[in-house]
Amino acid sequence: MKKPAIPTPDQHKSGAMHYQSAENIHNGHHTADSSAASAGLDMPQIVGFLQELLTELDSAIEPGAPNPYMNMLLHLLDSHFEGRVVSPSSMVASSGVPYATSTRKLAEITDAGLIEQRARTKTGKTFSLHPSPKLLSLFHQLSSRIDRIARERYGQTSAASTDYYFGESYQPGQATIPPPRALRQALKLPGGLRILVHGDPTFMVMENLKRQFEQMIGTDIVQRAFSIDRLREESLRNADRAKSRYDLIAVDLPWVGEFVKKGVIRPLHDVMDINRLDPSDFHTAGWRAAHWEGVPYGVPSQTTPELMFYRRDWFSRAGLQAPKTTDDVIAAARQFHEPQHGRYGVAWNGARGTALGHTFMMTCADFGQPVIDMGAIAGGYDADHLDRDDLRPMLDSDRALAAAEYLMELLDYSPPDILSMSWYERVRPYAAGRVAMAYGYTLLAPYFELDDTCPAHGNTGYVPHPHGPNAAPIAPVGGYVLCIPANLPDDRIPDTVEALVAFTSPAAQKLYALEGSRTAPRYSVGSDPDVRRLSPIFELVDQMSWRDELQFWPRPPIPQISDIISVCGTELHDMLRGIVTPRQALARAQAQAEQLLRQSVT
Repeated sequence: MKKPAIPTPDQHKSGAMHYQSAENIHNGHHTADSSAASAGLDMPQIVGFLQELLTELDSAIEPGAPNPYMNMLLHLLDSHFEGRVVSPSSMVASSGVPYATSTRKLAEITDAGLIEQRARTKTGKTFSLHPSPKLLSLFHQLSSRIDRIARERYGQTSAASTDYYFGESYQPGQATIPPPRALRQALKLPGGLRILVHGDPTFMVMENLKRQFEQMIGTDIVQRAFSIDRLREESLRNADRAKSRYDLIAVDLPWVGEFVKKGVIRPLHDVMDINRLDPSDFHTAGWRAAHWEGVPYGVPSQTTPELMFYRRDWFSRAGLQAPKTTDDVIAAARQFHEPQHGRYGVAWNGARGTALGHTFMMTCADFGQPVIDMGAIAGGYDADHLDRDDLRPMLDSDRALAAAEYLMELLDYSPPDILSMSWYERVRPYAAGRVAMAYGYTLLAPYFELDDTCPAHGNTGYVPHPHGPNAAPIAPVGGYVLCIPANLPDDRIPDTVEALVAFTSPAAQKLYALEGSRTAPRYSVGSDPDVRRLSPIFELVDQMSWRDELQFWPRPPIPQISDIISVCGTELHDMLRGIVTPRQALARAQAQAEQLLRQSVT
């Protein structure tokens, strides 16, 4: 499987992003920390290695004999990873032995359960061949052993090889997830599977893997990617059409309530057995955020908490600990802020509108303040029961004021263009070594984790949002759920459900991680040894989930939330520009939010 460089998210608006190829991970150029020597298992590379090795062995010594079983299986696996269709005739041709012999050998490995057949025509007389789950599992284990033996023989002993001896592969919850398998039946969707997504690194990884997923589901994939605001607009426009243009749409977590009320998406239990998704495997916050009033409407495709990125090397040299409180952030930012040398304390979302609105809501949560009056529960506030008419905004509270004043303090130690920084712009200066700390979603970490030329590469620590007085650390959950549009024609629903299950499976989500994504909605993926060797993020996020620090209440999915986010991002921007005081900005935001909450959403 070719390892293409990960393209820029929303490339049309954000310019070139200097990602290294995901191949760097597999070749060991990236490590989770400076002591790690292996970046995880790469089955496609080992398939290629064995193909070349067998070719050399078959031709180097006479007399000799080809291994038709291995030749055919390697051809099948290589084609699976490359997204190429394999026919019985191509399998026979790859065997290296006469036709009659190879046909007999092909039947033997098929009878052994190593190959699955999928009809390519209605009559079933023409079919394609695919690796069975049994073959994928067996070869995954074989690849691990070959990787270990090669490292030992060539003196490259690694953490991965020592883990083999000390039991990593046998620890509960540490089983490796095999690659995705092809569906038993190709999907029958005229025009292919149509998906509407956000232009971020994880969905761009899916685009890189397009050929492989097309081979897996048996039909073309047409993916359209938009920036966050345009994605919402297109989703709402699509809902007004007689028939949906998309089979699946990516929905930002705060939009769930609005999209349910406006009839944009349909309940999952109406079209599928929810148990097929293995709900208990998803991070609790990410799975709960896919619900409205207890009903699931989407499947987590990304669960990406916003964390604080910080330069461990700078903090270590300065004798500072990782920032735990907002006071720690201000103190560290003050110490590292040297604008005369092009170095700044902290970067964050300061751009007017949606970007700053999200930041303010999360900052309020850092001070223990939800933006609406939700009931307190263990771990925070109850965001599961928001279909009420008595909700009141809490933007003029004392803790919201403390959050606004904290942003004013951050302004003093931020880059000069902070008021135009949004999702990706805040991470670029951090990756380039010009900023000591940055608030950022884990999905943004590839900017520096996959580029070993970045000063932040290998020098970044991750912590939950530092908290204010009398508050607790939290990691506000962001990301997207894949949903089925309410106006999708009935005849497309069954196959769309199959695609939804396949794209959100542990095997698929592991593949996203191996290709460069830093989001893992499932516990099984975050605990997979191959995935954990890629980045410390996966283990840390799992730990935060177990500690109940992952929370989605900071951006409650009420139907009016998008408009309230916009209001906050506008009024607080005027505050940061010095046009109004914090109290004035919050009073104006409160008044507008109260008016929005009085309006029904349908």
